[in-house]
Amino acid sequence: MREWAEFTLSENDQGADHVLALKGPLCVHSLGNLDAKLHGLSGNFTRVDMSGVTDIDTTGAWLVTHYANQRGLEITGENEQARRLFAAIGNMHEHEAEPEPKLSFITRQLDELGDLMANWGRGIVKVLDFLGELILALGAVIRRPSKLRGTALVFHMQYVGINSLWIIGLMSFLIGIVIAQQGAVQLAQFGAEFYTINLTGRLSMRELGILMTSIMVAGRSGSAFAAQIGTMKLTEEVDAMRTIGVSPVQALVVPRVLASMLMMPLLGFYSSVLAIIGGATIGGLALDIPFWTFLQRTQEVVPITDVYIGLIKAPVFALIVALAGCYQGMQVTANAEEVGARTTQAVVTAIFTVIVLDAFFAIFFTKIGWA
Repeated sequence: MREWAEFTLSENDQGADHVLALKGPLCVHSLGNLDAKLHGLSGNFTRVDMSGVTDIDTTGAWLVTHYANQRGLEITGENEQARRLFAAIGNMHEHEAEPEPKLSFITRQLDELGDLMANWGRGIVKVLDFLGELILALGAVIRRPSKLRGTALVFHMQYVGINSLWIIGLMSFLIGIVIAQQGAVQLAQFGAEFYTINLTGRLSMRELGILMTSIMVAGRSGSAFAAQIGTMKLTEEVDAMRTIGVSPVQALVVPRVLASMLMMPLLGFYSSVLAIIGGATIGGLALDIPFWTFLQRTQEVVPITDVYIGLIKAPVFALIVALAGCYQGMQVTANAEEVGARTTQAVVTAIFTVIVLDAFFAIFFTKIGWA
């Protein structure tokens, strides 16, 4: 039967103050709620009598020392073991930390800005390091194609491409309707509503098709990449891969990046076509532009360079989305809460970077004459 640590209160020799007498083993398995009982005591104590203690460990010694220091009590009757533990623990007085001096508003803002810039710098270095690992892994796969995990590649191609056809198609169709309807309303003020076809066709093929597709893939597949790899990090599957000599970048990142880069051009073109069909639908229903006339005219007014621009941007945006998702997943180290935070960060980073790059591409292609 387990023996628990107990205590009694007794008067001292003068019959006024009390002596707290501890009894039994003061060990971690026998303390029970002794700490709560001691802190619930009231009255004047002058010392703690440990002559009745049969055993003591570090936890018991810390409890007694902490309690005695808080109340200013003298410890008496301790045996040699307790004396050594008290000496090892040392002075347990806790000093309140001095409050940090309050900085001025400008100093605090500069301090936060400096931290932000430093974090950005460290983040950029880590991303470049991760990109370097990815390039090395891709090089290894190109030299020895047998290292490519074909099953994983096909699975992720299905997840990124086939499974998202319905949502991307529906979104693009509705966006095409909005562009055509709103464009016609504005162009009608100048008697040029027929140019709604040019507006819908070129905007869909050149910009919105691939841009909206990238945003959807970032929210759907990029977040999934971060959550999947982050969970594998928490369950130590990634560490197990390294232990048995398998590169996590080659096994987990390469199939996801390749699948995204292969499927994104197809999804972007599919999105552009659905947007044009949406515009043609609203043209036939509300703008007195026959459906087939809308499509034939689109073929005439949309230059082939607009198709090239969408196809050139697609793999670059796919790399950004997949890289952000996989990188954030590989950075998970703590708990499930961090998985959620990293997933959100992956989506935000991917969308922000894609929009910035899209602006860069718009200026670049205009400069080279593909306006």
